[in-house]
Amino acid sequence: MSHKGRRTFVISLVLSFVGCSASLKSPSHQEVVKQALPDTADIGLAWRKVVSQGPVQDGWLSTFKDEKLEQLVHEVLQNNRDLAVAKANLESAASLATQAGARLLPAVNVGSGTQSTKRGSNTSTSAGISLNVQWELDLWGKLSATSSAAEETFRATEASFVFARQSLVAQTAKAWYLATEANLQKQLAEEAVEIYEKLLNIVQIRVDVGKAQQQDIYLAKADLAKANERQRQAIGSLEHAVRSLEIMLGRYPSSELEVPREFIPVPPSVPTGLPVELLERRPDLRAAERQVAAAFQRIQVAKAAKLPSITLTGSGGRSSNELIDLIGVSHGFFSLGSNFLASFDIGGELQAQVEIETAQQKAALATYGSIALRAFDEVESSLSNEVLLKEREALLASAVKNSKSALQITDTQYQFGQVDLFRVLQMQARSINSRISLIRIMNARLAQRIDLHLALGGNFSE
Repeated sequence: MSHKGRRTFVISLVLSFVGCSASLKSPSHQEVVKQALPDTADIGLAWRKVVSQGPVQDGWLSTFKDEKLEQLVHEVLQNNRDLAVAKANLESAASLATQAGARLLPAVNVGSGTQSTKRGSNTSTSAGISLNVQWELDLWGKLSATSSAAEETFRATEASFVFARQSLVAQTAKAWYLATEANLQKQLAEEAVEIYEKLLNIVQIRVDVGKAQQQDIYLAKADLAKANERQRQAIGSLEHAVRSLEIMLGRYPSSELEVPREFIPVPPSVPTGLPVELLERRPDLRAAERQVAAAFQRIQVAKAAKLPSITLTGSGGRSSNELIDLIGVSHGFFSLGSNFLASFDIGGELQAQVEIETAQQKAALATYGSIALRAFDEVESSLSNEVLLKEREALLASAVKNSKSALQITDTQYQFGQVDLFRVLQMQARSINSRISLIRIMNARLAQRIDLHLALGGNFSE
C-alpha cells in the first residue's frame, strides 16, 4: 500500500470510530429512587398536618428578623475555615472533571531543537520542528464513561458544598441563640444570688430579734453558696458558647462577642411542601444521588477496560542541516501509525474490578436510601416538635407565673412567722427552676425551627 493509501486508510478508520464514543446515560432520579427505596416508592402525598402546607420557600433566615444574625452569617460564609476546605474540594473536583473530559480529545505536542556537531575542523548544525499527535479511540465508551463519572462526582461535590453552606448557616444561627440562652441563664443566676443575699439578711434580722433559729442562717448561707456556684457555672457556659461562635466566624476565641439579652419571637409557621419534593430539594440527597450515577459510570469504565484499545499516532515537521541542503533532500516529513492493545484477563483482575465497582454502586444506592429515610425522619420529627415545644413553652410560662405568685405569698408568710425558712427556700428553688426551664425551651423552639428549615432543604438566602 502506498504512503497516501495508508494515510487514507487510517483517516477512514478514525472517522468510522468517532461515533462509538458515547457512554451510557446515567440513571435518572426516578430510577435511583425506585432502586434505593423499593418499599417506599409510593411515598405519601403530605406530611402530618401540624404546620401549613405549600411550596417550601427560600430565604428563611430573613424570617427571624435578626439583623445581627444576618451580619454574622455573612461573616461566617467569608471566614469559616471548614467551608474554605469544602470550597477547595469543589474546585478540585471541577478540575478533575475537566481533566477527564480532555482525554477524549487528541494529545498534541510541539517540539523543536538544534544540534551542533564538530569533527576536527568541520562543524555541522541541524535544526528541526515537529508536531506530534496521539489519540486513543473511545471505541467502547471507556473515556466517555470516565468523563461522565468525573462530571457526576463534581455534581455530587457541588451539592455537598451547597449543603455544607446551608448547614453552616444553620449551625451559626443555633450557636447564636445558644449563646443568647447562656446569657439569659447568667442573668438569672446573678438575680438568684441577689435574691439569696437579701433572704440571708432577712434571716439574720429575724434571728437577731428571736423570731428565727440559728439553723436558718446556715440554710440561707448554704443556698447562697449554691447560687454563687451556679453563677460561676453560667459565666463559664456563656464564655464557652461565645468562643465556639467566634471560632465559626473565623475570629480569635476571645469571648468578646456581645450576645443578646433576650430571645426574638419564633417566626410564624412555615410551608412544608410534599415528601416527594424533599428528594430533589435537599442538597445532601442530590449529592448522594450523583454518587450513585458516578458509580454507575465507573462500572462502564471497568467493563470497557476488558476490551481492546486502539491509539492513533501522527507526526510531521521539518528539519534541516548542511548535509540535507547539500544533497537536496526534502526538509519535511510526515508519518501516521496506530497501536492495538488487548488485555488477556488471565487472573481475573479486570473482572474483579467490574465486580468491585458493581458492589460500590450497590453501596451508593444503599447510602442514598439511608440518607433519604433519615431526611424523612428529620422532617417528621421537626414537624411534631413544632407543636410539642410550643405547647411546652405555654405550660412553662404558666408555671413561671404561678410559681412567682406562690413565692410572693410564701415570703409574706415567712416574715409574719407563719411558715419556716425551709418552705421559702423550696418555693424559691421551684421558681428559679421554672424560669431556667422556660429559657431552655425558648431556645429549643428557635433551634427546632432552624432544624426544620434545614430538613426541608430550604435555602437561607432569597
